[in-house]
Amino acid sequence: MDRESVLEVRHLNSYYTQGNGILGRRGPRRQVLRDVSFTLYQGEILGLVGESGCGKTTLSRAIVGMLPDYEGEIIHHSQRPQMVFQDPFSSLNPARTIGWTLAEPLRAAGVRDKSERRRRVAELLEQVGLEAACADRRPWELSGGQRQRVSIAAAVIARPRLVVADEPVSALDVTIQAQILRLLVDLRREYDLSYLFISHDLNVIYQLCSRVLVMQKGQIVEENTVDELFAHPQHPYTRQLLEAAG
Repeated sequence: MDRESVLEVRHLNSYYTQGNGILGRRGPRRQVLRDVSFTLYQGEILGLVGESGCGKTTLSRAIVGMLPDYEGEIIHHSQRPQMVFQDPFSSLNPARTIGWTLAEPLRAAGVRDKSERRRRVAELLEQVGLEAACADRRPWELSGGQRQRVSIAAAVIARPRLVVADEPVSALDVTIQAQILRLLVDLRREYDLSYLFISHDLNVIYQLCSRVLVMQKGQIVEENTVDELFAHPQHPYTRQLLEAAG
């Protein structure tokens, strides 16, 4: 039986042009993504791994609509995906309460009843391991792990089918990392989510993902199941990453 796809990326290329230089001339045009193609299936956690600067974040921004200038196709088989960022503090509005932040996607989705929004916010806060009283707090009143739980709640509260998680645990200590990874797995089961999980850490990828893409210099150089990739890496860069990960 064919699996249902939630995202198809076809021959994606993107470029970066530096700002104006001497005499107002634009700087050189540098290619960031190079002919990137892959499919993400319903219910799977697809890993994307590569060193910093290889193009992972550029790809994630293109997928969620934050990078409008690219060549190729990005085909969504559901509503636009939501994103969880590496630094939750920068992605949360410091002037707004957590309750307002979580209710805003519901308002945008047409949930007009204020009591219903409050109920769903309180329910989801509890589900991500936070007290309902957190709704009245602001981001700076929470720990880093708590802020990341809020960011995850904000991404899933409107019930998307796909969440793009860009290094969501790299800024957290190991104990909190494990808690957040378990939370992502639990939410996937609860809401039938699919994830594109981006990381530079193959050990995290191995814990969470069923399939993995390896990116080097803007290209996908290897794609395989996690078990097969760890046991039989095909590309020299993949072997280098595995050796570095120990």
